[in-house]
Amino acid sequence: MSVTFIHTADWQLGKPFAGIEDLAKRALVQQQRISALQRIAEVARSHQAKFIVVAGDLFDSHTASKATVSAACAAIGAMELPVFAIPGNHDYGQTSSLWEQPFFRHEQEHLAPNLTILLKPEPFEFAEAVLFPCPLLRRHEAIDSTLWLRSIGDEVKDFGNKPRLVLAHGSVQAFGSQEDEEENGASINQIDLSRIPGGSFDYIALGDWHGTKQVGDKAWYAGTPELDRFPKGAGNEPGHVLVVSAGRGVNPSVTPIRTAKLGWHQLELEMSGDLALADLEQAVDGLLGNRAQEDLLLLKIQGSLGIEATTRLEQKLEAWEARLLRLKLLNQTVVAPSIEEIEALASRTDDPLISSVAAKLLTSARGNDENAVVARVALCELYAACHQP
Repeated sequence: MSVTFIHTADWQLGKPFAGIEDLAKRALVQQQRISALQRIAEVARSHQAKFIVVAGDLFDSHTASKATVSAACAAIGAMELPVFAIPGNHDYGQTSSLWEQPFFRHEQEHLAPNLTILLKPEPFEFAEAVLFPCPLLRRHEAIDSTLWLRSIGDEVKDFGNKPRLVLAHGSVQAFGSQEDEEENGASINQIDLSRIPGGSFDYIALGDWHGTKQVGDKAWYAGTPELDRFPKGAGNEPGHVLVVSAGRGVNPSVTPIRTAKLGWHQLELEMSGDLALADLEQAVDGLLGNRAQEDLLLLKIQGSLGIEATTRLEQKLEAWEARLLRLKLLNQTVVAPSIEEIEALASRTDDPLISSVAAKLLTSARGNDENAVVARVALCELYAACHQP
């Protein structure tokens, strides 16, 4: 007997995205996390999946707001497939947790009757498979949550030919939120795959690492279905769900399917003169295309630009900031006026006052202190004022 299902994790619904200052844009990014659930449902339907498993962190917090809970339950209910989830380190299942609150229970019952939260480490059997949940009951677990699987012994024989699927949330072989961004402890929520009896289980659905990654013959991180941070380097491929076909006693077939809509980009460029501004424009345009309100950009620029190029850069940054959901800018460029620009300001025989002011600003702008920064800005404004049509 084999079954096709969707493995996903780390939805983190209700994530605040406090780094986005514009409240309207922040709301758009938050809403995309809810909208991703519709795309997951579309993948499930197109691949004729029988159910969906969420390997932890359905919510970003164990104190998710009522509005977030309602939106999540409505979106899950619209999936029209059984959805099985375990608590992760963000929405851990302690006593009196979110999962046991009357409001969540009410919304689950009325909006998402297809949602089952697995709060106990015990087999859960249904028509198509048997789940072996390893829920996190605290944010930081010092004990491997899969420990109970090591001693399950002959009990798994009672489930016939149904696929046996493990759900767990934590760090495996240096992969997990500790490496991804969130935690710094060396022994938090560790999972030892080598101690899980391989022959007893057919697939291990993992959550915590936000990228899609295979970490064993039968073990995968699904990653977050919608990007939520700037790139973390090679090997981190967020923005997918996994279509899994698993059967008893065979290695699973796993296909990553992209579900992300938002683009989180990182660009670093050395500005080695005015011509570099054209390279920067081309690079950013290549990332954004004709899109607006769908991308976030971490932009690091350094080097030097002339006065006119610096003015054009400010104009481009203003336009990009309007188009982007967020522009996180690290601008370390300095103003280095060209010979022509210096002469144009300092040799104005028709206006000796401008020449005198420009000469003083040029002298001050050569330093690295706060006064130099102010002088460089003033030079740009003076140059622009002198060249207005």
